[in-house]
Amino acid sequence: MRFDILTLFPEMFQGPFSHSILKRAQERSLIEIHVHYLRDWALDKHKLTDDAPYGGGAGMVMKPEPIFRAVEDLSQGSGEGFEVILLTPQGVPLIQSLVEELAAKEHLLLIAGHYEGVDERVRQALVDREISIGDYVLTGGELPAMVLVDAISRLLPGVLGEEESARDDSHTTGLLEYPHYTRPREFRGLSVPEVLLSGDHARIARWRRKESLRRTLLRRPELLATAPLSEEDLQLLAEVRKEEGK
Repeated sequence: MRFDILTLFPEMFQGPFSHSILKRAQERSLIEIHVHYLRDWALDKHKLTDDAPYGGGAGMVMKPEPIFRAVEDLSQGSGEGFEVILLTPQGVPLIQSLVEELAAKEHLLLIAGHYEGVDERVRQALVDREISIGDYVLTGGELPAMVLVDAISRLLPGVLGEEESARDDSHTTGLLEYPHYTRPREFRGLSVPEVLLSGDHARIARWRRKESLRRTLLRRPELLATAPLSEEDLQLLAEVRKEEGK
């Protein structure tokens, strides 16, 4: 998959994309990440990319001309698997099902908004989708762009060492993930649950599913309304509710 990111602050991306899993994924040509300086497409000698809003008001608005020119250049040769995404607090919430949908694309162009936002004509004529990473406001769209690239990349084949790592993640199954333990077996009076040491894979699987349901019930109970639960899940959930007095 190819990611193109339009930003006024390209230097912000150097650290997050130069380490760990995303670095290895790029080295193995599993993903391409190209960060572009929006001012390179500005028309005037001062390379202006923002201006005062018509009608007055505080702040500045990102001009349409540089964004249109950049998107037109970067979208050349792209096919049906191409989308232009604006990162904005007004967008749809980023949830795991949306990440999975975007991971099936071939080429995403991300626009990192800034100031009071972009000229509305960018939304009207260029943007396929607007995405928000939460109901709060950041100084710009750079951090949301990083989050989106990371969330999508880890779902692509070969990016994670083990495919099960992504399959069992919180929200992937509609539930929060079960607890994890590693060595030592006992630490400061706290022990690993005996079932995880039993070697009985059926018991372990049942325990993990039950604890996933327990964690979801206690921390994000609203997720249970839409999670795909089997008859066995419902039985386990009933056990959890009884144990927790819910």
